[in-house]
Amino acid sequence: MSKKEISFTEGPVFQSLLRFAIPVLGALILQAAYGAVDLLIVGKFGNASSISAVGTGSSFMQMATFIITSLAMGSTVIIGHHIGEQKPKEAGNAVGTTIILFLIIAVIMTFVLEFAAGGIAHLLQAPAESFDKTILYIRICSAGIVIIIAYNVISGVLRGVGNANLPLLFVGIACVVNILGDLLLVGVFHMDVAGAAIATVFAQF
Repeated sequence: MSKKEISFTEGPVFQSLLRFAIPVLGALILQAAYGAVDLLIVGKFGNASSISAVGTGSSFMQMATFIITSLAMGSTVIIGHHIGEQKPKEAGNAVGTTIILFLIIAVIMTFVLEFAAGGIAHLLQAPAESFDKTILYIRICSAGIVIIIAYNVISGVLRGVGNANLPLLFVGIACVVNILGDLLLVGVFHMDVAGAAIATVFAQF
């Protein structure tokens, strides 16, 4: 096992737990920062309706991301269990099953969120002046739900084999790209809510 991979079956468990948990926590915090970055930059260059739309839409997308992350954690546990038992074939089967399962989930979620964006905005009680913008933000972000799920599946697999650092690196790069994308699309090209959503999806890609 390389130094980047953490084992809970060898050496002090507490030290291994800290080395594993800190990058995972950091990645989750950075993922949650996506909506905050969009809101901050749109707040600087947009109007009140744009701020409301991004605030409402990003809150919903964060909830969807949290659900996906929680589901992906299940695959991490199963893969890690098989790795700890020195059963690479079973671990490989778990990876394959995870990919197929989440591909199905991604397709379903994309269609549901795209067609239900209006209903979601109504359920979230988006103000009338920002209602259409909220729908636009949700639809653009929903178009990238496959990318969000792919990231979480890859991260889950990597964590399952004991590598929690690469997922943190991935989301760290994505946050930087998201900030630059927001500044370019919202600040320079004045694409408002659509620009913030496109920057978010592109950054995750």
